[in-house]
Amino acid sequence: MLRVAILGMGSWGQALVGSVQGKSSSLQFTAGCTRTPAKAADFCRTHNIRQVESYEAILADPAIDAVLLATPNSQHSAQVVQAAAAGKHVFCEKPFTLNAAAARTAIDAAQKAGIVLGVGFNRRFHPSVVELRNRVKAGRLGVIASIIAELTATTGFYRPRDSWRWSAEEEPAGAMAGIGVHLVDAMIDLVGAVSEVHCSSVQRANGQGEDTTSLLLKFECGVTGLAFGSIAATRNFRLAVYGAKAFAEVLTPTMDTFRFLPAIEGKASHLAVVPQPETIEYSGVNTARLELEQFALSIAEGRPYPVPLDEVFHGVCVFEAAVKSAATGLPVRVEKMDSALQGS
Repeated sequence: MLRVAILGMGSWGQALVGSVQGKSSSLQFTAGCTRTPAKAADFCRTHNIRQVESYEAILADPAIDAVLLATPNSQHSAQVVQAAAAGKHVFCEKPFTLNAAAARTAIDAAQKAGIVLGVGFNRRFHPSVVELRNRVKAGRLGVIASIIAELTATTGFYRPRDSWRWSAEEEPAGAMAGIGVHLVDAMIDLVGAVSEVHCSSVQRANGQGEDTTSLLLKFECGVTGLAFGSIAATRNFRLAVYGAKAFAEVLTPTMDTFRFLPAIEGKASHLAVVPQPETIEYSGVNTARLELEQFALSIAEGRPYPVPLDEVFHGVCVFEAAVKSAATGLPVRVEKMDSALQGS
């Protein structure tokens, strides 16, 4: 049983704990630290989590095997470096870091220390997304023309006005940090590296700040992509891939539905009756639990976490380019992935 301490117990940190505590034989949360201990006191009592005064105390505790970082985005890199120095495995919430330099520092520290470093792209583990990935990689969609990803929520209406998530320094380019990174990661997973990004970020429905972000992407393989994210729009999710041989998509806010539609062959295919798509339904999937159990399994088996660190690093490069594009209104070339990343 992996013994984990959590740093940061806001709403998502608590959701991560709740996904596995008392439900998994792979890991358990034994300690926690947060900026406002009183707010988390009842939660910690309910889940049998010992509150600790500081991150340093967590790292010095030999009874803790790993740490989970659910902290402000700008703090992730330094906290990963500290954990690596202490020999603790790390699971870090997304976005991993806010720029490529910070990502490199954190990854280098983790690799030199030989710890497992996992980043919280939980949507990769949903069986609908796994089905989509497997069919794309097997060539069942043929040559990919384009990929479209959408993720929306109304969380922006319910954030406290003093939340760090409203800070443009912590979450630049509107919904990019909270939502856009998931969409970019899904695209990188399916079709590879991004070469250029054009980002627009605006305020549409909430008085606190920019809440809606759109991306136009070009990939090194020639595929084009569109991504749309908002924290001020009705909750929804869609990940669609358009290929020469077939179209496939993942649908619904909880990603329960996978659809696959083969192309109609023949010169008059536009006149043919479109067949019913193949549909697979998955229900009751908790992706937070899946990602955390994979983290524990990676440590137990002595192997890297299933989300490759070179793809995590490239995602940060895309994020950084998107922020620059949103500020200038112009397309921005994405920094090339560095082949010096080892063991990822």
